[in-house]
Amino acid sequence: MLLSAVVMIGCAGQYQQMPSKNVGERIKLVVIHYTAIDYQKSVHTLVDEGGLSSHYLVTDPNDASFDGDNASVIQLVDESRRAWHAGKGQWQGRNHLNDTSIGIEVVNVSHCEVSVEYANAPGEHSRHRLCTYPDYHPQQIEQIISLMQGILLRNPDITPTAIVGHADIAFSRKSDPGPRFPWYQLYLAGIGAWYDAAELKEHWEQFTPALPSVGLMQAALQAYGYGVVETGIADEQTIDALFAFQMHFVQDNVSGTLDSETAATLFALLEKYFPQKHRKLMARYTNEQQRLAAGAAEPQVKLGQIDAVFPQQDRSTRTEVNDKLGFKAFKGQGEMLLTPHSTTQAQIKINGELLTLDDPLEAGQTYTYSLQRRTHTGTNTFELVSLSAPEDTLQVVIPWPVLTDATQKWQSEFTEVDKLINQDIEDGFPGAVLLVIKDGQIVKRTAYGNALKFDENGQPLANPQPMMPGTLFDVASNTKMFATNLALMKLVSEGKLDVDTPLYHYLPEYTGDGREARTVRDLLSHHSGYGPEVRFFEPGPGRMAKFKSRDKQHTSTLLTTAVPFREGNRQHTAYSDTNFMLLGLLVERITGMSLDRYCEQFIYAPLRLNHTLFNPLEKGILPSQIAATEINGNSRSGHITFPGIRTHTLRGEVHDEKAWYSMGGVSGHAGLFSNVDDFAVLMQMLINGGGYDKVTMLDKDTLSLFTAPSSANQGFGLGWRRAADGRNRWHFGPYASSTAFGHTGWTGTATVIDPAQNLAIVLFTNARHTPVENTANGGLTFAGSQFETAGYGSVITRIYEALLNH
Repeated sequence: MLLSAVVMIGCAGQYQQMPSKNVGERIKLVVIHYTAIDYQKSVHTLVDEGGLSSHYLVTDPNDASFDGDNASVIQLVDESRRAWHAGKGQWQGRNHLNDTSIGIEVVNVSHCEVSVEYANAPGEHSRHRLCTYPDYHPQQIEQIISLMQGILLRNPDITPTAIVGHADIAFSRKSDPGPRFPWYQLYLAGIGAWYDAAELKEHWEQFTPALPSVGLMQAALQAYGYGVVETGIADEQTIDALFAFQMHFVQDNVSGTLDSETAATLFALLEKYFPQKHRKLMARYTNEQQRLAAGAAEPQVKLGQIDAVFPQQDRSTRTEVNDKLGFKAFKGQGEMLLTPHSTTQAQIKINGELLTLDDPLEAGQTYTYSLQRRTHTGTNTFELVSLSAPEDTLQVVIPWPVLTDATQKWQSEFTEVDKLINQDIEDGFPGAVLLVIKDGQIVKRTAYGNALKFDENGQPLANPQPMMPGTLFDVASNTKMFATNLALMKLVSEGKLDVDTPLYHYLPEYTGDGREARTVRDLLSHHSGYGPEVRFFEPGPGRMAKFKSRDKQHTSTLLTTAVPFREGNRQHTAYSDTNFMLLGLLVERITGMSLDRYCEQFIYAPLRLNHTLFNPLEKGILPSQIAATEINGNSRSGHITFPGIRTHTLRGEVHDEKAWYSMGGVSGHAGLFSNVDDFAVLMQMLINGGGYDKVTMLDKDTLSLFTAPSSANQGFGLGWRRAADGRNRWHFGPYASSTAFGHTGWTGTATVIDPAQNLAIVLFTNARHTPVENTANGGLTFAGSQFETAGYGSVITRIYEALLNH
């Protein structure tokens, strides 16, 4: 054996040598840590088997557990070998940093307090933590400088920007070596990076009046080395990265917020160490500021279903198709607005009949003509026959249909509907409001029962508050359709969203574990593979504990990066709140606005819907205007408890626990409040094909896209639930057309939109405002959920019968 070994060694030395020029050193960076524990505990952790390790340990002479008078450096692992110190992290595009780094642990005992409510939240940079960081002993810094000078001599590939703290490479979970580590003192000794004062001042003066955008700051952090994903919003990863950067370079202002000093420091460092990257980023900054100064181009506003200049400029060789358009109307309704660009005489036909118009039409003046005697229910025809001269032009606007009140005319037609609901009210059901639309008319608008019936002990009030037709309701999962889905449909219509694009295209952090394969359509169709919900407010024991969150920003991070799939993509349709929580974040990312602000400003306000909103109590709505939901908060009459649970009667606070506790009341799946009058306008807008009066919300192609049956399950469209030839008859009843769509909400709300019959139904109830009872199998149920009114289908069936029999 000895002879064989000698032969082998001899052979190895005989290899021909041909040194390659394409070679580098293994060590690329140094990571500095603090131990957060005393010397003896550090030795146990870093030396004994089963723990961690580091290449060097720097002692603290003031540490009572250290038997020595002076700080010293102890080598634990040879520099040529791999120590286990960096953990999961990233720097300058490199992962697996233990393979390419030297770790230095410095004995320094920091201490952090965290509120009980956020005890399970990851990371050490948060407004929920209070941390104290002791100063480093001067002897420790002297030893570190001496040690680092030797390391740099032995490892020439370590650049100044590759001497970092543990927080720099793992900013979402680490804070060491903390804001008191003297990085500048090391820089003066020739170790590490620092900015030049002149460049800092120049950038500060530039950024003080106009900060870089969040997306640009994320790109700049990434250019320097931080593993930040550019998302364009100040999300959790960005705040964590800013905390880490400030602890290294802006130690007098560690706040995790983007300000001019932090931005100037980062760009000064880039200018000094990465000038080419700096030039590109500053060019982007200039372009972004120029676009802001110029202002976004105003989108063309379409004032009706027809809003066009005639004669049409894009003319066909088939002469009969020119200067003609169809429009939707209902019998006896409609108007037309004409604005000539020059004085002219016009001949126009509506449904083949020549109109009598003012003669002539004066240039620049708008003329309004009633079409009530000309229109019929369905598609109507418009034709420009002629103008006085070939060069004359005429702006023609025909608004979308609007609702009219015909409740008196139909009052006696819904006796069977009233009989069913009133019987339930008499038997203990709390209350409801019902509105029915037929052929552009409100044919029923009725309130039943009480908006507030029980006290917090579950006892009937001596003076309950009656339900009113204008009472607001927590619409629960109808939020998915009448907030999130409408926002998505609007964005598709505007060309800002493609439902067949992977979600990570819009949410770059949405990667890993198969997320890259999920498209927006997969989430809308409920076949993305997510389970029904993640109870962030009370996630349960074990591995689920990491999902606890009472902060919208942290919940959003968990949604986009951590929530697991229950099964494979497109394998099975399973209704899931998680899908729409993510879609709500998608709306926020594309628009740069919170979901409530976007919907309220760009959907509800143009339609003059002043009672459709999130967090109504914060926006001037009184509790007395809103129907109550659960009597004892989320406690099911005391059967359920968790930290921070509400136990008062809910009235104006969204009932859904995820929306309230974990999303601040605004989520893609729940949180919207409204009344039947506002919903009637939204539903008529959809029956019309995407517009109402002079407001065009979305195009007909988008409406068709979202309401068409899903290939995975005919009972779903994109978000919408569909009647689908009786598949969902529990909701739509047996008479709805196959194209009918709508949704329901857990609190007791149901919507039906049946374009084939120009019919819409909105039934809002406060079915959960009733005592909680035990079921035969040991479960819990609300007494109100046992009534026919709460089941929707029976009420909707009687409505269809009233209309069809009429």
